[in-house]
Amino acid sequence: MADALDSAQRDRYSRQLLIDSIGEAEQRTLLTARVLVVGAGGLGSPVLQYLAASGIGTLGIIDDGTVKRSNLQRQVIHGVDDVGDPKVDSAAEAIEALNPDVTVEKHPIRADTDVIESLLERYDVVVDAVDNFPARFLVNDAAQLADVPFIHGAVYKYEGQMIAFLPGGPCYRCLLPSAPDPDVAPSGEPMGIFPTVPGTIGCLQATEVLKYLLDVGEVLDDQLLRYDATDATVTRTPLERDPECPVCGPDGIESLDGVDYSGCCRIEGKSR
Repeated sequence: MADALDSAQRDRYSRQLLIDSIGEAEQRTLLTARVLVVGAGGLGSPVLQYLAASGIGTLGIIDDGTVKRSNLQRQVIHGVDDVGDPKVDSAAEAIEALNPDVTVEKHPIRADTDVIESLLERYDVVVDAVDNFPARFLVNDAAQLADVPFIHGAVYKYEGQMIAFLPGGPCYRCLLPSAPDPDVAPSGEPMGIFPTVPGTIGCLQATEVLKYLLDVGEVLDDQLLRYDATDATVTRTPLERDPECPVCGPDGIESLDGVDYSGCCRIEGKSR
């Protein structure tokens, strides 16, 4: 039988324990869960903060970047005193200050096929908080092969989108088989981002992680949610598994070997 919550934990998580579908057993599920967040920037900040606050037991962070002053407009897990420090260190310090129940596993590395495959074996869910298409394809493909849920999010200017890709369902390449022309959709380069949009999308991503782990509600795994901050509209577009998908289709890849992920290995981004 799992250990009971101690008095400090019952106090800390009391507001979620007041929800009918969340008891001590469910909270223990969160405390033993392992979530990997790829990117500690604009999207990764709220994802990490809310997952830590809710009591996710282990948070892995992949990011090889350092905190820049231009990040602080939206990457709210970092502060002025963190400028120049590795993002994984800054994020880990913020999480420790927020909730000592959480263990942070720092991965200040460049992600490649071997790294991603080995890391995913250790986590229950992976969250997409990157800012470029090749890196997202790499993590999506590895998650599909490992049968690990992949919670996607992306932002640009006043807009954002998110969806949960669960094993057996469509994957990111069913939505976007290959990267668009860089002139049409810039990737990994400085771009305008309204400061609160990553917070909105990141909170939605964290919500889907919690729903999946707790098996409550309906995880948003069959519709792409798009958010436009200019008029506060949310639209949903149904997404089905593509039988021609190069990854999850019947003729999809069986390993990451031989797949071209040119330019994807640096997870640090300038515009998350």
